[in-house]
Amino acid sequence: MNEFAPISALSNPADAAPWWRGAAIYQIYPRSFLDSNGDGIGDLPGITQRLEYVASLGVDAVWISPFFTSPMADFGYDVADYCGVDPIFGTLADFDALAARARELGLKLLLDQVYSHTSDQHDWFSQSRASSDGAKADWYVWADAKSDGSPPTNWQSVFGGPAWTWDARRRQYYLHNFLSSQPQLNVHNPEVQDALLGVAKFWLERGADGFRIDALNFAMHDPKLRDNPPVAADGRLRTRPFDFQQQRYNQSHPGITKFVERIRALTDSHGAAFTMAEVGGKEAEREMKLFTAGEGRLNSAYGFDFLYAERLTPALVAHALELWPDAPDTGWPSWAFENHDAPRALSRWCAPEFHDAFARVKLALFVALRGNIIFYQGEELGLDQVAIPYEQLQDPEAIANWPLTLSRDGARTPLPWQAQDEYGGFSLGAPWLPLGGENLARAVDRQDADPASLLNLTRHLIALRSDSPALRQGECVVLHADDAVLVLRRRHMGQVIDCVFNLSERLCPWPAATVAGRVLAAVNGARVGAELPAHAAVMIEGVPL
Repeated sequence: MNEFAPISALSNPADAAPWWRGAAIYQIYPRSFLDSNGDGIGDLPGITQRLEYVASLGVDAVWISPFFTSPMADFGYDVADYCGVDPIFGTLADFDALAARARELGLKLLLDQVYSHTSDQHDWFSQSRASSDGAKADWYVWADAKSDGSPPTNWQSVFGGPAWTWDARRRQYYLHNFLSSQPQLNVHNPEVQDALLGVAKFWLERGADGFRIDALNFAMHDPKLRDNPPVAADGRLRTRPFDFQQQRYNQSHPGITKFVERIRALTDSHGAAFTMAEVGGKEAEREMKLFTAGEGRLNSAYGFDFLYAERLTPALVAHALELWPDAPDTGWPSWAFENHDAPRALSRWCAPEFHDAFARVKLALFVALRGNIIFYQGEELGLDQVAIPYEQLQDPEAIANWPLTLSRDGARTPLPWQAQDEYGGFSLGAPWLPLGGENLARAVDRQDADPASLLNLTRHLIALRSDSPALRQGECVVLHADDAVLVLRRRHMGQVIDCVFNLSERLCPWPAATVAGRVLAAVNGARVGAELPAHAAVMIEGVPL
């Protein structure tokens, strides 16, 4: 049972904070959103065609993963032309049409920017590898071999194997933190920074409202080329050479913060466009705060607190939120439960028999978090991770580390629009990845017509968050967290909302210390003061404290 108070009856309108503060953002993976030309791959016209659906969710913005010119070795995160649209996705004119439609619908438009590396087919790299004394010789990270011919350092790539590749033309090694076809830019070089800022300016002037900056903490290395120390032996299974090292010198150089300040100055000069960093690794929390502290740095950052967690527990949520208090110079967090790189949350966090109930409590918790919330396409439908057989894998990381690495392809499968269509209404041709039968049954058309569906619950809860100052912008206090039940108190502008969640599969006692007041939302049979059914949630607007 799911119940909601009328949105118009809420006590306070949202205040005049920046649009992005507390925003709900919808991530679109272009290859898998909608194919408009029947080639099995999603494209920009497909996004434009269905952008009204995204707006119907009530989100504030869309973030579109890379659609730039690329050989697609890493599906767009290997950029060959930052200011071009890859033909499989369309043209610059198609982007302009998308941007115009987003403006008509009141959606902000955020683009991925990949500043740590390019494709080896980028013209910059072609010029850089041609000569050690050319105009762009120092635009990438080059180094001589050791006296025995081995790589300059012991650094390892994220995708497996050494982070250095020998180039016979320059008779030097070049650095790549990911695939060998993704050479590392030398962002220490002011000319490289200028060129990257020029890219940002190009898209801002073309209609972008901000950026998600990919792998920002990989943007600068240690120029002294010191070896990374090993991690301490702890008995954990490590599937990649990368995991055997502390990433002390191949990434996270302090100079990144100065580059961040240049990015922020540029976006501020274009109407204070929104900037959000992706930061992973063992030092993610420290670096996220570093990149967002104070007025002159990025607006927000999101890490990996939930993206690879095997379970969603009160302790996990409480720890993540308590690291981001409402305090000066702490920064503003953004949260994601799923994305294009991480397994679908429902496949990690609940048994199949609890799928529908858990999807609802997960959604209620998501909209209650302090910070921005980022929905990954299909999350509003309750999509599961699809098991992709080896012969159909596209993900280079999964192929290289088969069978120990879970394929990212399982979360990148096409969005199902029509339950009765062979290809889910995604394409007229065979899609680049299979949709998965269970996900096809959760298609948009089927859920749109069902008032009790997860899709319509998503719309209700996003609207509730949007119109509630406490949920969108307020402080967050963890009132209670045991092994099953979590209680969050959100407070802002005189509005107090207590959010109660049972994240377990068992009946739990009602927690003490919650406010008395009006129920704004109740999920899975929750009733104030009564025992909480499995995966139940309730939000209560109380008397101002």
